[in-house]
Amino acid sequence: MTFIPIDMEKWERKEHYQYYMNIVKAKYTMTVEIDITTLLENIKQKELRFYAVFLYVIMSCINKNKAFRMGCNEQGQLGYWDICHPSYTIFHEDDKTFSDIWTEYHTSFSLFYKNVLEDMKTYKDIKGVKTKPRTAQNFCPISCVPWLHFKSISYDTFTENKMLLPIIVFGKHHTHHGKTTLPFSIFVNHAAADGYHTCQLIEQIQHMCQNTDWLET
Repeated sequence: MTFIPIDMEKWERKEHYQYYMNIVKAKYTMTVEIDITTLLENIKQKELRFYAVFLYVIMSCINKNKAFRMGCNEQGQLGYWDICHPSYTIFHEDDKTFSDIWTEYHTSFSLFYKNVLEDMKTYKDIKGVKTKPRTAQNFCPISCVPWLHFKSISYDTFTENKMLLPIIVFGKHHTHHGKTTLPFSIFVNHAAADGYHTCQLIEQIQHMCQNTDWLET
């Protein structure tokens, strides 16, 4: 992991960052329908688990966009990490609680997928909110609500402005008119990313769902 400081005086978003960090302090949520028809067909053919596959899709796109890898180091300096890893939830059927675990991101899909399944197996019976220890801050929170195909989602929790990484939630997929979609929601700190950056990320996720050559990596 490498933290890359931002030279504030040369940064094109200096005024935008300071405005949304100190004056308006805005955060926003976008919820869209992601077409996973092609992706789901390929996953079924290869007998893969969708959750682990979609984690790879999300993190591949997060790691292409430094606006979604931003944070502050221990000295309080603004910057971004060269790579982020998924911090994702797993559900315990016996008591209906969840735990938050993480897996190291790799550009190789097969390696990442294998590691996710191993982590899920290792921590499936360990209860608690945070069950896999971690010390760094370069983790993107991702959750799945597989019981509901929702139209929108909102957040009513206070977060410190230092939290610049996005929070991602996706829901149950359904098929209509021959197309399978799922709801995808992203919660963004406006100090880190504008609408353009969020739309670009969503477009990249959609592209990966429709062009699945990466499944062979």
